[in-house]
Amino acid sequence: MNQFLDNVAEVNDVVNSFVWTKVGVWLLIAVGLLMTILTKCFQVSHFGHWIKKTIGSLFEKKVRSHTGEKASISQFQALCTALAATVGVGNIAGVAGAIVTGGPGAVFWMWIAAFLGMMTNYSENILGIYFRRKNKQGEWSGGAMYYLQDGLGGYKGMKHVGKVLAIIFAICAVLASFGIGNMGQVNKIVLNFTSAFDIPALSDTVLYTSADGSSKVTLYMLIVGIILLILVGIVILGGLQRIANVAEKIIPFMVVMFILGSLTVIFVNISSIGKAFGSIFSMAFSSQALWGGATGVALKEIITMGCKRGVFSNEAGLGSSVMVHSNSNVVEPVKQGLWGIFEVFADTIVICTMTALVILTSGVIDLETGVIAKGDDATLVAESFNTVFKFGDFEFGKYFIAIAILLFAFTTVLGWSHYGTKAVEYLAGSKAEIVTKIYKGIFVAMIMLGALMTSSIAWDISDTFNGMMMLPNLIGVMALSPLVMKLTKNYVDRRIKGKTDVKPMLSHFPEIEAEHIKKIEETGED
Repeated sequence: MNQFLDNVAEVNDVVNSFVWTKVGVWLLIAVGLLMTILTKCFQVSHFGHWIKKTIGSLFEKKVRSHTGEKASISQFQALCTALAATVGVGNIAGVAGAIVTGGPGAVFWMWIAAFLGMMTNYSENILGIYFRRKNKQGEWSGGAMYYLQDGLGGYKGMKHVGKVLAIIFAICAVLASFGIGNMGQVNKIVLNFTSAFDIPALSDTVLYTSADGSSKVTLYMLIVGIILLILVGIVILGGLQRIANVAEKIIPFMVVMFILGSLTVIFVNISSIGKAFGSIFSMAFSSQALWGGATGVALKEIITMGCKRGVFSNEAGLGSSVMVHSNSNVVEPVKQGLWGIFEVFADTIVICTMTALVILTSGVIDLETGVIAKGDDATLVAESFNTVFKFGDFEFGKYFIAIAILLFAFTTVLGWSHYGTKAVEYLAGSKAEIVTKIYKGIFVAMIMLGALMTSSIAWDISDTFNGMMMLPNLIGVMALSPLVMKLTKNYVDRRIKGKTDVKPMLSHFPEIEAEHIKKIEETGED
């Protein structure tokens, strides 16, 4: 069995390296750059507008209030549900891992990936809204599989290509939902929680030990897994509305708390802030002779690590969050695209930067050599918080991070359950109602496997499927870039320049567009 797993891991490493390192990251940068150029650097040129229409509109009733429609959720709920899936372990452990492996310079490339990713995510969301349709239950269904099928597939001679790419995307989305969206997140929750809040009577009761003795399953892990299974099951089986209701309560709270905690650590170590930023910029373009015990870290590796971790964090380019943004009650495709820009901004530019500065200013890692003063990449953020939040022998930092990972990863599971459901719905076709219920049951059951998992192979494989989602999605975005340009120009002309003689472009389907235009006329939506 061990030999079989070793062979699987070896094959997966080859595929993963090709998908991410040799193709994925560079295609991701290329598409982000293309969309930035084609939209005339929209994320900068219309900065004030998208800020006003996103975070600046959170106190508007029409943005925050729950919709009475079964087909949709509010714009704020869509954002929170999307952030629920994107703001996860990657924002903590992922950033630490990027710094340990690629040095502080990797943070700079995370920023570059995020800057370009804003327009990739913007484009995905526009296309998601434009090509969405309602399913038999009256809910909106949208995502990369639909704009690959109807958008790319709408070009002459591309019908079958679009359909095949849509199926590949959906299959990979389902498989990734079980791994990175479920077992990997749950496994991190259980390991961090049982370690930080140790109960000897439970953790000393060993139920299983791996063949090499390197890992074990305890009664404590089993109990935490059961509790997570029940909680996640209650939320997921309640459908999108319940997922969105939970997300809009947890996400703002956990993001604000993490930012406040991070700012406290940074403020206490404010004298090191200049050196921290200096190391980020100076090491972004030069190979470190010594960093983290590795010799000759290549510039290519620094760029790859930073961009890869950035994508892991904000998911821009994967086409995943489109599946929940498409459930928004918004009728303007570009309006939801603005939320896509903000999603990447909040996830990477704000939260990941906070994590990076906490590590780089707290002194837990030598900025010259990369030598870690205490702990390892898995505990680096907790040790950083302990430099400030430690009272005698009481290390508050590890408890704070354990709770943060619990909330971050828990909501990630909820968000990914919706992604998987929508992908299954697409694949199942006419039998979607029955098959999606079966999927949800399997998804909930897999939580227990994640809680008791002693091997990282499930995480590694799903990482590969995550990357395989990205390739067809980016092909679709690139192929449909002329449409994104048209939709953006249409919106700018009507909503920003105030032209009244321009007809709205709201949907690929005439009947849905007519319905949306009627809604705008009745509600005066802007």
